[in-house]
Amino acid sequence: MKQTFHENFKPFKAQLSSFINNFDTSGELFGKANRNSIKLFKLNDITVNVKSFKTPHFINKIAYKYFRKSKARRSFEYANKLNELGVGTPEPIAFYESFSLIGLEESYYICKHLKYDLTYRELTKNLDYPDHKKILKQFAKFTWEMHEKGIYFKDHSPGNTLIVKNGENYDFFLVDLNRMSFFELDFESRMKNFSRLTPNKEMVKTMSEAYATLSGVDFKKVFDRMWFYTQQFQEKFNRKKRIKQKVLGKK
Repeated sequence: MKQTFHENFKPFKAQLSSFINNFDTSGELFGKANRNSIKLFKLNDITVNVKSFKTPHFINKIAYKYFRKSKARRSFEYANKLNELGVGTPEPIAFYESFSLIGLEESYYICKHLKYDLTYRELTKNLDYPDHKKILKQFAKFTWEMHEKGIYFKDHSPGNTLIVKNGENYDFFLVDLNRMSFFELDFESRMKNFSRLTPNKEMVKTMSEAYATLSGVDFKKVFDRMWFYTQQFQEKFNRKKRIKQKVLGKK
């Protein structure tokens, strides 16, 4: 099995490898196991988060061996890049890949487990959450700073930002990192990057106000484009949902 470690964790290779080798029979399951599974393990006095990616289908097995980097490898490399750029993400530790003659069979990404207070999703479900508006404005600032550094997080969605209360303020940490691009973002790209977060118009308005102030762009222009891309995404999402329900015969 191929493995790559962050410099700080090379002394723990044997322990980390044992987590991978015994992933199915040990560790504490974290969250629901859907396409991918996450388990927590103790590494001396810290907790590590091990994500096992679903075995890819035949075509992707070949693609991840010869043409594209695996999701585990991209997660590790992007986490290191975010660290270099000063953008929050749980500390990267290692990634593992196992290949057959055909292609990629297994892959794992390991990072330091982060204890967080909430995710962005809680803000969409509870509009009365303490400091709701304040968190949204600080989140918009976090996103603006990310954009200024040339980072386009393709999965900028409700469950992929962990939020930690830090005194009177809030810190933000990105997870599920395998889909990112790095380039100089124009205005439209920046606005589109908010599209997956919430269909709530007031939340979009609050984020628009903060982003407009930071960017020096007129609030109405920011809000109109942010709301346009939000509606566009929601229409596409709901259309897919309706088709899926029709095909599966569910209401």
